[in-house]
Amino acid sequence: MTSTGRTRPAKSRESDGKPVSQGRHEYRCSICAHPQRAAIDESFVGWVSTTTIAKDYSVTRDAIYRHAHALGLLERRRRNLRAALERIIEKAGEVEVNAAAVVSAVSAYARINGRGEWVERMETVNLNALFERMSAAELETYARDGRLPDWFEAAVTARGLDSQGGSGG
Repeated sequence: MTSTGRTRPAKSRESDGKPVSQGRHEYRCSICAHPQRAAIDESFVGWVSTTTIAKDYSVTRDAIYRHAHALGLLERRRRNLRAALERIIEKAGEVEVNAAAVVSAVSAYARINGRGEWVERMETVNLNALFERMSAAELETYARDGRLPDWFEAAVTARGLDSQGGSGG
């Protein structure tokens, strides 16, 4: 009880940070005992709505979330943002959406790597800034021989500059 006389709600395992007993979970979990457990897990990680999963497999949403927490499926689902975005992009032809929503979903999809990490890609190279970084000796060599330092070429190549001087990839 608190000083105001109210009882505190019980803390969930997820909020208290304590690990879930795997054996206890599996013994009591309706998802672990379900004959289509693998399909349920795959659907959850693939961003299928928990309401849809519950209806399709005759389980409760609470059981799905308890199971997902106990087995670390929430983190796998978060890393699988590409699947959620793929679902949005696939529906673009079937539902009324504006072009900005589709472009935003495609743009976000392109920025998420295979590990589910957001990656900003650089598409421009400021050659002036690279020349400003060159030492006097490197500038002299370039003026005399037309040869750029190795780090200069590596910096340009790392940013995907194509042979036409534009951005690649």
